[in-house]
Amino acid sequence: MTSTSKPKGSVFWLSYTSVVVCNFLSALDVTAVSTALPTITKDLNGGEEFVWVGAAYNLAAAAVLPFTGQLADIIGRRPIMLACVGFFFLGSLLCATAQNMHWLIAARTVQGIGGGGIINLATIITSDLIPLAERGLYQGLLVLTWAFAAGVGPVIGGSFAQKVTWRWLFYLNLPLAGIAFFLAMIFLRVRTPEGTVREKIARIDFVGNFIIIAGTTLALVALTWGGIRYPWTSAHVLAPLILGFLLIFLFFIYEAFFAKHPALPLDILANRTSLAGYIGTFFHGIVSIALIYYLPVYFQACKDASPIRSSVDIFPTAFILSPFAIFFGVLVRVMKKYRPANMIGWALLLIGFGLLTLLKADSSTGEWVGFQIITAMGLGVIWATTVYPILAPLPVSRAASALAFYNFSRTFAQTWGVAISAAILQNELKSSLPADFLLAFPSGVEIAYAAIPAIPAIPQPLRDEVRAAFAASMATVWKAMLGFCAAGALSVALMREVPMQQHKDETYGLENGDVEKDETKDCELEGGTAGSTSGLTDH
Repeated sequence: MTSTSKPKGSVFWLSYTSVVVCNFLSALDVTAVSTALPTITKDLNGGEEFVWVGAAYNLAAAAVLPFTGQLADIIGRRPIMLACVGFFFLGSLLCATAQNMHWLIAARTVQGIGGGGIINLATIITSDLIPLAERGLYQGLLVLTWAFAAGVGPVIGGSFAQKVTWRWLFYLNLPLAGIAFFLAMIFLRVRTPEGTVREKIARIDFVGNFIIIAGTTLALVALTWGGIRYPWTSAHVLAPLILGFLLIFLFFIYEAFFAKHPALPLDILANRTSLAGYIGTFFHGIVSIALIYYLPVYFQACKDASPIRSSVDIFPTAFILSPFAIFFGVLVRVMKKYRPANMIGWALLLIGFGLLTLLKADSSTGEWVGFQIITAMGLGVIWATTVYPILAPLPVSRAASALAFYNFSRTFAQTWGVAISAAILQNELKSSLPADFLLAFPSGVEIAYAAIPAIPAIPQPLRDEVRAAFAASMATVWKAMLGFCAAGALSVALMREVPMQQHKDETYGLENGDVEKDETKDCELEGGTAGSTSGLTDH
């Protein structure tokens, strides 16, 4: 068995650093774009298409996650990571040169393919390098890159949008992608599976991947349109939504009974603890992206904050989230238990979002800072701890498939979070904004992002009425997130404490890890894997 206390060598740290840099590249783009969205929407005359700037990225990222997970197993981690960074570079270049909203949306789709793959491969490679039982610190460091990006990304996005041009937000990705590509190419020294190209291609589940990509795309298109471009009862929404979910259901059937080399081996969902982890991940994805995307809306609409100022106002979220992710990740390792951490995280989220519903247009700085801190604490805890119940009952050989579906669940949920929050905000604003003000926005326009630039010029007392309407509408969004938090908290009841693996799968380990590989195999022959044994009993 691989010792958990064995010092990490330079090859490990160089490989892990390249993973962290690639992860930061993707995280920075996601967090920076949200603050610049009002400016981008106004500049490209894309009020009707606003939601697609975020949704197209998340849609593409979610759709390709099972595919990139399987490719990483078959072709190897390093070439797929390099390919994903390449897609991200191309997408960023296309975004920076976009001349209209449709061009930008198409470019964000290309970016999403790369960004989703980067996040997926970062998680998978981390699981290759570090046993689950000691992964708390390293998992927390990946969350730290997201939290740091959440802190500096909105400032960068807001600064470019306000002082220069939002295009530089995407141009900035080009040198960063070059650095990430170089580091991964030179330092990411992990093993590549053996076999000929023909043998590897034969193992790719093309049919299953096509079904899940088509189903995910249709479902998310419907969620993006619903309540904004078309009514929820419209055939434009119901048809793709129903067809999309039918295809997703068909994907599970195909993977279970027909796929020779399934992209998603369904034994990863065959125990209640892993299932509970996926449920928690899904609801956390919804509420986390809603906070990141729509808290700046509150500051810009209700507090007259500029894009730069609104990005500074969400610092409490950015800089509280990561320390709690790291602390509770380490705490799970020390306690060798993950249920208490998940309980604490959901309790903090319930309190935090409950407090956010109390925010008014004239709420004090102490209120919106304090409410953010509590919510961010919960976000950080859950972000770092749902992976443990997912992986603990499973053999380490299933880690890549399990983590690909883990990332799929989170990314798919984030698109739900953006779409649901946008629909709620749109409908609430329609009913609460003054009628005279609403006349300026034609049907089909996303009111929030179209209205925010106009608020400072509105005469009193109409301006205060508009701000109060925005605050009340945002409170409804937070109430919906509170309900999702309650659903996520219920997932803890399904979890059992399963011993976490002390070893890792050396098939994809470091290229110089041959001795460790032999020791791990000897241990497994003598005692079996903890994950495979516990997985049989956890139902």
